[in-house]
Amino acid sequence: MKLKTRLIIAFFIIIMVPFLMFGIIMLGVSRYQVVLENSYGVSVTLDSITDSMKIISSSTQEVFEELQEQIAEDAEVFLDKEYLEEINEELSGRYSYLLVRKDDELYYKGSEEDVSSLLEELPSYRESGDSSESSSYIANAQVFARQLDVEFEDSSEGSIFIISPVYRIMRQTGRLFRDLLLAVAIILIFTALIMVIWIYTGVNVPLKKLSEATHRIKEKDFDFELDVKGNDEISLLCRDFDDMRRQLKMQEEEKESFDRQSKELISNISHDLKTPITAVKGYVEGIMDGVADTPEKMDRYIRTIYIKANDMDRLINELTFYSKIDTNRIPYTFNKIDVVEYFDDCAEEVGLEMHEREIRFSYINSVEPGTLVIADAEQLKRVINNIIGNSIKYMDKPKKEVQLRVFDAGDFIQAEIEDNGKGIENRDLVNIFDRFYRTDLSRNSAQGGSGIGLSIVKKIIEDHGGRIWATSKVGEGTTMHFVIRKYQIPDMQGSSAK
Repeated sequence: MKLKTRLIIAFFIIIMVPFLMFGIIMLGVSRYQVVLENSYGVSVTLDSITDSMKIISSSTQEVFEELQEQIAEDAEVFLDKEYLEEINEELSGRYSYLLVRKDDELYYKGSEEDVSSLLEELPSYRESGDSSESSSYIANAQVFARQLDVEFEDSSEGSIFIISPVYRIMRQTGRLFRDLLLAVAIILIFTALIMVIWIYTGVNVPLKKLSEATHRIKEKDFDFELDVKGNDEISLLCRDFDDMRRQLKMQEEEKESFDRQSKELISNISHDLKTPITAVKGYVEGIMDGVADTPEKMDRYIRTIYIKANDMDRLINELTFYSKIDTNRIPYTFNKIDVVEYFDDCAEEVGLEMHEREIRFSYINSVEPGTLVIADAEQLKRVINNIIGNSIKYMDKPKKEVQLRVFDAGDFIQAEIEDNGKGIENRDLVNIFDRFYRTDLSRNSAQGGSGIGLSIVKKIIEDHGGRIWATSKVGEGTTMHFVIRKYQIPDMQGSSAK
């Protein structure tokens, strides 16, 4: 659940809690009403709750009316203490008691408390006027007194009092409000606790996982998965963080691979440079020592030195070009090139070098004269030289052969360079254009080779909008194929006609 949704729900819960508390208050009032009605016969309304005297008066109203009826029938019964005990017993259940005064003397007391001070405060006979009944609140004694005056047969005067101590009759009211306050406090605490736990778990659990993941990444440990369920903002953040973790892991693996390949490249370059340098030094020392004592030997030594110097120059150029590939700053100069003339010149130059290396070279070009392509002549030549150089490096037969074929392939010009080398396994063909990939590490360590030549070839051909691939048979040789789109001359007459 989204954090925004959680907050909205929490907001509505906070709004609804007061209504819930109001309902509980109403329930408490109903309970209070039931208690008072069952115990005291008091009908409780919202108005009566706010008027404590009305509640006290109502609680003894039934007994008071019964006493009035009895006075009208037979007042002498109030001199019967057994009857008085019965009345007092009924009043005690309503937190009240009975007092009977006769001729200013206490005749009956229904309470064990000392009422001497109360007697002094009680109204005298007919003090309120001609009425035989009255009600009053005695502040000093904190009691509510209901008075009925009566005349006995012996002409004596008496007063019957229903005494209701306020603190007793209002005890239920205090208990009600105490219970209501307790219920409100419990509801508020419980609601706050639920909200805190709900929001805390929804936020803290993913944050804790995110913190642990951050610590592991800090320690360069990427081999874990940040599995956080949900669609809230923090869960989405955790998933984004896990995507970043995967990218960092890939980058770290690529960096480790690049470092490993760079070390391998340095080792290969050292080997490739050491071999021709050693040869050059050997032939130069031979010349200096006078070993090349004939013009033929001198010419052969100088040609060998020249070939080795070209090998070193080619390797340095290859490395320079490789650095430009990494920074995407290959300098291309595209021009219209006549396919026949260009490949004829390349074949002538390559043929001379193959002759010096005692390699049989053949060339076939079946493209129509005047066929053009848009290409960088220098970089296209690098492609041909790299492929042929790679073929020569891994030839294992006494009679070495290389053939260059160029032919028309519809909208494309296709070139094929075939050798009679040892061939490449099918499982390796898909990888030979990858950087630093070498099919046979044991042989390549002896042969040398940076492992970047064919990756450079692929990059150049693709930048020309072409495609390159290889076919091979183990033990028979390998053929490199690449295609470049022809240059189409716009049809000016057709355009005018339209």
